[in-house]
Amino acid sequence: MPVDPVARPAARTVPVPSAELPAPDGPPGGRAAWLAWSVAVSVYVLAVIHRTSLGVAGLDAAHRFGIGASALSAFSILQVLVYAAMQIPVGLLVDRFGPRRVLLAGVVLLSAGQLAFALSSAFGPALASRAVIGCGDAMTFISVLRVAARWFPAAQNPLVAQLTGLAGMGGNLVSTAVLAQALHSQGWTATFSAVAVLGAGVFALVVLLLREAPVGSAAPGAVPAPAVDRPPLLTQIRHCWREPGTRLGLWVHFTTQFPGNAFSLLWGLPYLVEGQGMSRGSAAGLLTVLVASTMAFGLLFGRLLSRSAAARMPITLTVIAATGVCWGAALAWPGGHPPLWLIVLLILVMGSNGPASLVGLDYARAYNPGHRLGTASGIANMGGFLATMVTLLGVGVLLDAASGGAGTYSAGAFRLAFCWLYAPLLLGTVMILRLRRAVAS
Repeated sequence: MPVDPVARPAARTVPVPSAELPAPDGPPGGRAAWLAWSVAVSVYVLAVIHRTSLGVAGLDAAHRFGIGASALSAFSILQVLVYAAMQIPVGLLVDRFGPRRVLLAGVVLLSAGQLAFALSSAFGPALASRAVIGCGDAMTFISVLRVAARWFPAAQNPLVAQLTGLAGMGGNLVSTAVLAQALHSQGWTATFSAVAVLGAGVFALVVLLLREAPVGSAAPGAVPAPAVDRPPLLTQIRHCWREPGTRLGLWVHFTTQFPGNAFSLLWGLPYLVEGQGMSRGSAAGLLTVLVASTMAFGLLFGRLLSRSAAARMPITLTVIAATGVCWGAALAWPGGHPPLWLIVLLILVMGSNGPASLVGLDYARAYNPGHRLGTASGIANMGGFLATMVTLLGVGVLLDAASGGAGTYSAGAFRLAFCWLYAPLLLGTVMILRLRRAVAS
C-alpha cells in the first residue's frame, strides 16, 4: 500500500538547520497568519496583473510594433523563459534571505519593467522590458508560499496554496475586465504607466506590515545560520532533484498548467476574435469566464487536498484527460468553428489547469524538509512555465506558417496551430505515470 508522503520516514530527509525550525508548538495559524498572507499575496496579485497584461493587448502590440504572430509570441516567450530560469535562483534566495526581501525586490522589478514597456515604441526595448517583468514575477509566488509555510499548520498549506492561486486570479480579472477597457479608452502609455504606479503602494504595504514568521520563530534569513548548517548551493539543488517527489511535482506542474496559461497569456483573445469571429467585448467576456472558472476550481481542489493527500493524483489525471478531450473536440469540429457551447465548455475546463498545477507544488512541499522548501518549490514551479514557453513558440510559428505570413489568421490556421498543444501534454503525461510509481514505492 502506498505511504502518505506527509507521514514518510524522516530518514529520507537531511536534518533541518536550527534557523529553520518552526516554533515549538508549530505554526499558529489564526488572524495573524491571514494578515501576513494577505500582505504577501498582494504582491502576487500585482505580479499576475503585470504578467497577464499582454494577454488583452496582443492585437494592440502587434499594431504598435508592426509585428506578426512569431514576433508577438516572443514577448510572452521571453517573459516566461526568464520566469522559469529564475525559479531555482529565487528559491535559493528565499531559503537564504527570507521571502520579505525577495518580495520587495520583485515589486521594484515589476514596476520598472512595466513602466519601460509603457514608454516603448520599438520592438527591442519592449521585449527587454517584458524580460524584466518576468524576473520580478518570478520572485513572488514562491515567496508567498514560504510565508504561508511559516505561519500556517502543514495541513492547511494545500488550501492556502490554492487560495494564493485564487487571489492571483483576481489580478487576471483586473487584466481582462479593466485593462482591456482602459486600453480602448486611455491608450497604451497611460494604461501601462498606471499599472506600473500600483507597485509603489504594494511596496509600502510590504515594508510596513509584512512579518514573515510568527513571534518566537526565527524568520528565514533573519539570523545567519552557521556556515556548517548551510549546504552549498549545488548540493541543495542536487538533494532536491534527487527526491522523486520534486520531479513528480515539476511534471505535474508542466502538464496541467500550460493550456490555460498559454490561452490567457497571449493566444486566447486572437483565437476568439480572429479565429472565431467574435467581438473584442465578447472575447474579453469569455476570458473572464476562464478567470471565474479558475477561482471555482481553486476552492474545490483546495478543500479536497486539505482533507486528503490521496486526492493529488486523481485531480491531476482527471484535469489532463478533460483538457485533452475538450481541445480535441474543438479542433476536430468541422470547419474549425466549434459552437459557442463547446468553446464555453473548453474555457471552463481550462479553468482547472492553474489550480491543478498547484498539486505539483504540494508534492514538492510534502517530500522535502523545511530548509529547502524554497528550492524545491522553485524546481517544481518551473514546469508549467517551460511548457507554456514551448506552446507559445509552437503556436506562433505554426500560425505564421499556416497563414503564409499574411498577418491575419483564419480558423483553419488556429486549428492547425493549436494541435501543438498535444506535444507537451503527451510528454508530461508519460513522465507523470513513470514517476508516480517511484513516489508511491
